[in-house]
Amino acid sequence: MSKLQVIGIYVGDRKQEALDVQKILTNYGCSIKTRIGLHEVSEEFCSSCGLILIELTGNQTERDNLIAALEAIGNIQVKRMEFDA
Repeated sequence: MSKLQVIGIYVGDRKQEALDVQKILTNYGCSIKTRIGLHEVSEEFCSSCGLILIELTGNQTERDNLIAALEAIGNIQVKRMEFDA
C-alpha cells in the first residue's frame, strides 16, 4: 500500500523567510506534486504570515531531506499528514 504524504508549512514572517523557503522548494521541486499557498489579504491588509500546503512525491529520503531543510529556517513550522492510498 502506498502512502500519500502532505505537509503544511507555516511561514511566520513571509518577508524574512520567503526567499529561503522558495530556494528549498525549488531545490526539491521533483519531490513536490502539488503546492498551494495561502495568506490573508485584502485591499487594506496583507498578512506577514502564510501557509503552504504541499503534496509530496518521490522517495522518502528526499521527502525527509526537504522537511529537514525547511525546519532549519527560523520562524517556520512544518507539520506532516500521511494517508494510506
